[in-house]
Amino acid sequence: MKMTTTKFEPSITTRPVYGILEPQQGSAHLMIADGEGAGAILDLFARAGQQGIDLRPSTHLIYVTAANGTDLSDELSRLGVAKFYHGPTLAAAMSRITKALTDASMGLQIYLAGTESLIGVAQSEAMKAGFPHDGMQTEHRGSLARRVQCVHCKGITENVKTDPYVCSHCGLSLYVRDHYSRRIAAFQGVNIDAEDPGQVPDMVEKFT
Repeated sequence: MKMTTTKFEPSITTRPVYGILEPQQGSAHLMIADGEGAGAILDLFARAGQQGIDLRPSTHLIYVTAANGTDLSDELSRLGVAKFYHGPTLAAAMSRITKALTDASMGLQIYLAGTESLIGVAQSEAMKAGFPHDGMQTEHRGSLARRVQCVHCKGITENVKTDPYVCSHCGLSLYVRDHYSRRIAAFQGVNIDAEDPGQVPDMVEKFT
């Protein structure tokens, strides 16, 4: 597998690793992307064309505008795939994603591209439908903002860019760990001043 062009610092084994989307033979192709992930989809179709593979008649492409406002839906609509959906948010697209996975038959190829939140949530949903996590292709593009679960109240905060950050549910100041759960598609946030209450370092924007 070719490694993604996004540069990630070396980390622990649970931290997700991403590749570059490559066209595969299959009875159907489900592609889910957000924001800059559209570029990965466009590159995928370019590679397929170079290999003489026409993905369009068997592709269901689900694309959502990224949290940072990036919207490349016009470029994707010009691909001419069999089914194309453009939604304003991932939440708005979830029912469509769930149905596409539930209705899937043998031979479906799954491609996920864009932010870690999009990839993680879509991958988790596919796993619930019975697809192995290592049977899906993923490529990171765009923002590094994280989806983080507070280990104390279990609340999830979307689009976290700073470390530490304040939990949007319980208000604790949390250190953002690289430990990642595929089941809930989130990194872990741990109380940073549990032993020294009030001793919280300045927030630093790390995940842009």
